[in-house]
Amino acid sequence: MIPVSYYIGLSAILFTIGALGVLIRRNAIIIFMSVELMLNAANLAFVAFARAFGMMEGQIFVFFVMAVAAAEVAVGLALIVTIFHTKQSIDVDQMHSLKG
Repeated sequence: MIPVSYYIGLSAILFTIGALGVLIRRNAIIIFMSVELMLNAANLAFVAFARAFGMMEGQIFVFFVMAVAAAEVAVGLALIVTIFHTKQSIDVDQMHSLKG
């Protein structure tokens, strides 16, 4: 049986990598992938605590987080494609305004 602290440590490492990806990278697709990594790190922590305490609420919450993450990816990728068609680049530094 693996202790919960190992799962929480892995979750913290994954969340830190995701946060660094959001703060350092300038590519919009990499930023969205980093946000997804942070959401999955939080999901890992929820599942670890739910298993440790024998409760289903953590796993139910993970299901809703995954549903919201899927919607976020769909909307985010649609925005990236639209911005690429207008600006011919997806560099975040060049997207300082959303005017058409």
